[in-house]
Amino acid sequence: MFFEQLSTHADVTPYIWSLVLSFVMVILSIAPLYVARFQSQFEMSDLSSLRSMFDRYPAWGKRASWAQQNSFESFTLHAPAALLAILTVMNGITLSSLAIFVAIAHPILRAIYVIAYIGNISALRSICWALGLLCSGILYGLCFSAMT
Repeated sequence: MFFEQLSTHADVTPYIWSLVLSFVMVILSIAPLYVARFQSQFEMSDLSSLRSMFDRYPAWGKRASWAQQNSFESFTLHAPAALLAILTVMNGITLSSLAIFVAIAHPILRAIYVIAYIGNISALRSICWALGLLCSGILYGLCFSAMT
């Protein structure tokens, strides 16, 4: 029933893509972390305490670990905003084009954030982090204001 309704609401597509791409960014942020683990002479005995390997990571690997952790945190803030947008539109409420823009901008900013974090480009990383957070906040605000 839900998926049938979803397929008839083409207006929800950008928000679904925002949700899916934000999740994909969480998954993709794991890849550099595993490269760092294997470059740190990963051994089977490390499986019992993966976090103790952190000290052996190269500097970029430590940043990859932090970027990956922050990706989970960001997703937990953005996913409910995207779901709220989906539910808002499915209830017949039209959201502005700004809502679509910020929904799509979020996963793009998160991709740049991860690259900037691993590459140690701190100014770009901070800007992308702040703008990504702002995108989620704006999406919440637009949804709540459209419902009132």
